[in-house]
Amino acid sequence: MEQLQEQQGGQDEEAVEQQRQQAEAQRKAILRKNLTDGARKRLNTVKMSKPDVGEQVEQQIVALAQSGRIQGKIDEEKMKQLLKELTPDSKSFDIQRR
Repeated sequence: MEQLQEQQGGQDEEAVEQQRQQAEAQRKAILRKNLTDGARKRLNTVKMSKPDVGEQVEQQIVALAQSGRIQGKIDEEKMKQLLKELTPDSKSFDIQRR
């Protein structure tokens, strides 16, 4: 009986892992289809330095592509614009000495 439960638990984990891999492959295919090489390189660079921002941008692009709101491919200039919109303004402050 325990072996049967362990087998079912293992199968569930395998199914979840397979679904996750399939979703990741689908996401990569959407990005490959909708981004130029330069934009893809820029996105990868952002993901290396700021993984959370890179994931957010990827999700945004996938959502736009799935809703059909992307006309043509996103080039490097559009990617810069998208990154500028999605990244919060860096907090700058000046220190004045007396």
